[in-house]
Amino acid sequence: MDLRPLLVDTNVILEGHRIRCWAALTTRYDVQTVEKCLEETLTGYQKRSPEEVIDQIALRQSLRAVHAVSEEQLAAAVTREPLIGQIDPGEKQLWAHALSRKDVWILCGPDRSNVRVAVNLGFGERLVALEPLLAAIGHRPKLPLKTHHKSDWLDSTRSQFTLSRPGRLL
Repeated sequence: MDLRPLLVDTNVILEGHRIRCWAALTTRYDVQTVEKCLEETLTGYQKRSPEEVIDQIALRQSLRAVHAVSEEQLAAAVTREPLIGQIDPGEKQLWAHALSRKDVWILCGPDRSNVRVAVNLGFGERLVALEPLLAAIGHRPKLPLKTHHKSDWLDSTRSQFTLSRPGRLL
């Protein structure tokens, strides 16, 4: 098991269930999230087919931790990086939680806003795509990953935001 906490957003939870790799992921990594991401996972996509429905109790039990985020944590995160105030609620809480941690964590959140926040904060290298996480544990999903869960997408997006940062040296 990788000992670093792996913070995941709603998109990762949904993709992990869609391609049926969630059990492999949560038994091999210290997977954690925040209450808002859990809520988004369970309330979104109201027209899911029965096989796509995620059991709330099983999901909560599969995670190492589901963190509550305080208004103080949110305020501190937005003060540190104003872009956090403009992103989706689950991602906002995930970043507020991540920035309040004292340990070394990695974050899997396949969204352009997550990548931009990470690069702006100097945490670009703490982002990881779902694809290499699964490869590292030898899990080969039967269904293909969506593009934004792959290493190429993350590398390209991270490079794009890194190169476009104001004040970067050429």
